[in-house]
Amino acid sequence: MDKEEILKASKIIFNQLTDACLQIPDKKFFLQPTEKWSIAENVDHLTRSVKTTRLAYSLPKFIVQMIFGKPNRSSRSYDELVTKYKLKLEQGGKASGRYIPKNTTSKKVEIIQEWQRRNEKYLEALELNWKDEQLDQYIAPHPLLGRITLRELCYFTIYHTEHHLNIIKTRLTDQLS
Repeated sequence: MDKEEILKASKIIFNQLTDACLQIPDKKFFLQPTEKWSIAENVDHLTRSVKTTRLAYSLPKFIVQMIFGKPNRSSRSYDELVTKYKLKLEQGGKASGRYIPKNTTSKKVEIIQEWQRRNEKYLEALELNWKDEQLDQYIAPHPLLGRITLRELCYFTIYHTEHHLNIIKTRLTDQLS
């Protein structure tokens, strides 16, 4: 995917998740399954993730390169990145540290609005600060995937949102059973 395709795919999946969450009654949005995250916690996790991801696209390029170095390989394709992420999850990888959702007293609308604000900031930083070819020339750390190119980080953000949207849909199905 080139940068324009990444931006388009990101906007689509972000909007799909937002639209799905807006349709969920508050009670179901906050319902806490045993040993799993609520829908609200899934959204909080995604918000935390995209907030951190935005930093890689907001810092000056020389800082990104100075801190994280240069890639020593070409960017993986979207499918290759997704396959690697799924393998890490199968091997027991899971969220940790700042990516773990916090118990919140926020209202559903506030959680969704914060999700939307963080997405807008991420998309703006990507769109305004980076040319397509530069996405392959810089790397950033990922807690499960190690150092990945900024293009791969875009791919991850798209897939990660889709992954959690599917979890949310499963939670709703489980609640109906």
